[in-house]
Amino acid sequence: MDSSQRDERAAITDGQLVARCREGDEKAWGELVERYSRYVLAIATQAYRLPFADAEDVFQDVFTRTYTHLHTLREEEAIRPWIGQTTRRLAIDRIRATRHEQPQDAMPESADLDSTLERIDLALDVHRAMAELPENCREILDRFFARDQSYHVIAEELAIPAGTIASRISRCLGRLRTLFE
Repeated sequence: MDSSQRDERAAITDGQLVARCREGDEKAWGELVERYSRYVLAIATQAYRLPFADAEDVFQDVFTRTYTHLHTLREEEAIRPWIGQTTRRLAIDRIRATRHEQPQDAMPESADLDSTLERIDLALDVHRAMAELPENCREILDRFFARDQSYHVIAEELAIPAGTIASRISRCLGRLRTLFE
């Protein structure tokens, strides 16, 4: 996917996407699933510590229910908390269903769960905001923070003077901060 397609997709709000899904737009449905797939899997695997096979089952159930009950959503912009709540309920159901097979403490502590869910929500917000940044900012921030590349490696791979990397990271973080505000 090129940067113009990514920019166009990021510009579509959740509410617009849900409205298009309700109208039967299959492309919008695919975008909705893609937009929230990491979120659902993160809740299932990180917050509830489900094995990947169980997380995949929860994923399928979440999007099946979302597809079949999308018409019941009162506010189109509320899709994210709705999907999050559906994921949490289905993950808990999965844990309860498999509890007899797993004698260990299957349910995470409430404080740990809240902290993990907050981190997942924040990561989704950062991911969304990053999609709104220019390609050069996305590239340099991804390399520095996600790939843990040094200034020297980034400079070498992007053919940019190493002294420029710090100022670009700072400028791009400023843009990201502005998007959050």
